Order: sequence, then C-alpha cells, then structure tokens
Amino acid sequence: MELKTEKVENMCGGEGHVIIKHILGEKELNGKCGLYAQVTIEPGCSLGYHEHHNESETYYILSGQGDYDDNGTVRPVKTGDVTFTPDNHGHGLKNTGDTDLVFMALIIFD
Repeated sequence: MELKTEKVENMCGGEGHVIIKHILGEKELNGKCGLYAQVTIEPGCSLGYHEHHNESETYYILSGQGDYDDNGTVRPVKTGDVTFTPDNHGHGLKNTGDTDLVFMALIIFD
C-alpha cells in the first residue's frame, strides 16, 4: 500500500508547516475514523489550536518535544507521551526542541 504524504502550510493557523504521512486512506478508515497518520512538526513550527466536534483525537509522541495546548492548559510533551482530546474540546502543539517532533495522530468519530 502506498502512503500518501502531504505538507500543510500554517495548519490550523500554526507557524510554518506540518508533514502528514497518511497510514490509512479514506477506504481503509471505512467511515469510522477521520485520520490515522504519522505527523512531523519541524523545529520552529506548530500545529495551531483547533477544536474537535463529533470526534476525538489522540496523539502518541514518537520523538522530540513540544508544548501541548490541552484545551487552554499548556504542558510539555516528549517521547512516549499520549494526549487525548475528547469531543467538543481543543488542542494545539508546538515544537520547542531542535529536532523534529514526530507523533501518531488518530481521529475517531463519535
């Protein structure tokens, strides 16, 4: 299966760009999930704060470090950390290190 990779500039109002490597496509997600992907945020870049409605999102940090905005509360995240954003809540993530911040992202529809 070929993995689709896309580079998104200023994602959700963030700084710089985000690289998304889609692990599963729309067909494989089968209407049950909105996204299953490996996401890379390079140094100096961020994924802007955004809210989720009728879905939740989980991040699993594979490498790097950053500041995670958990519905208005900012906390540091690093390799091995897991974040969960439930329905009707928001989040954002900024790379605060000097290496790539890489994580798995999973959006599940409610």
